[in-house]
Amino acid sequence: MKRVKLIFLLLFTTFSMIATAQANKSYHGDGIDDYLRFVPFASVFALKAIGVESTHSWKQLTLRAAASGAMTAGITFTLKQIIHKKRPDGTNRQAFPSGHTSFAFAGATVLCKEYGSVSPWIAVAGYGVATATAISRVCRHRHDWTDVAVGAGIGILSTEACYRLGDLLTGEKSKYSVAVAPNGLQLIVKL
Repeated sequence: MKRVKLIFLLLFTTFSMIATAQANKSYHGDGIDDYLRFVPFASVFALKAIGVESTHSWKQLTLRAAASGAMTAGITFTLKQIIHKKRPDGTNRQAFPSGHTSFAFAGATVLCKEYGSVSPWIAVAGYGVATATAISRVCRHRHDWTDVAVGAGIGILSTEACYRLGDLLTGEKSKYSVAVAPNGLQLIVKL
């Protein structure tokens, strides 16, 4: 558990340094979101590499994470090419949906599925970084709130679909499942 705390301390420190540097920029070019979008996926593999127990083996984790990233990117960029929504900063017509946000939320969902049972704070940190990515995209006028909300949904739903498909193809069952209940979403953890 000390290793997990150390990783999050390092991530927080890095985030703070990049945010400070970004705040001092006089233009809205490259931003912290260009780096943050990779943090959840990188954390999945960093935690596994240092020995934190995940839900799946290296092979299963890698396959599911890769499938999630590929499906998220495929859906996101197909929609960008079809819809052609102009960005708030006027630079191009690929605003909808937010690719940075969809990728960040896909990684956060993989992080939650693999390490949520180790500590709920790992999932909170992953979704926190993904949310910071979305907020940064809006603050830098690259997207509006609809773009990032749909991007987040694509990332989450793509990952859920890939985990379900992985369960069907391999016969392995995840410890987690999500269901729609009359009062909202329900997370089911099988022990």
